[in-house]
Amino acid sequence: MKFTYFPDHKTVKQAIKNNDPLLVLLSFDSKIGIVSNIDDAMEHVILLKKIGRKETEIDSFFRIVLNHEGADWTFVCPADYQGIRDRGKRIEKFYNDGHKVIEAGVRQLGYDVPIKIPSRFRRHFTELGGK
Repeated sequence: MKFTYFPDHKTVKQAIKNNDPLLVLLSFDSKIGIVSNIDDAMEHVILLKKIGRKETEIDSFFRIVLNHEGADWTFVCPADYQGIRDRGKRIEKFYNDGHKVIEAGVRQLGYDVPIKIPSRFRRHFTELGGK
C-alpha cells in the first residue's frame, strides 16, 4: 500500500510518536493509504480535499480513526459496493474486505491494535447476526 502523509511524513511520524489520533483512509483495492493527524484535517472528507482529491471519492475508502488503543472504523457501506445488490451480502462482503484491508494498513503504519466499530456505526449488524 502506498501512503500519502498530510501535511507531510515528518508531521505524521511525530503524531504517531505522541499517540495523537490519526485519520486514515484505505482504498478498497488496498493500493492507496492516506493518513493525517486528526488536528491537521479534522475529518476524512476534508483530508481528501486537502490532498487534492474529490470529496466524492470518499466512497472508495475504508475510514479509520487510529491510535495505539485501536482502529475505530467508520462503517459506512456504499449502496453500490462491488455491484452486490443483496444488502445483507453486500454488508457482509464490505465487513470482511474491510477487516483485511484495515488490518494490513494499520500494520504497515506500525500499529497492532484491534479494529473496532463504534456503536453508532453498528446499525447493520442486527441483520447480520451481530458480528
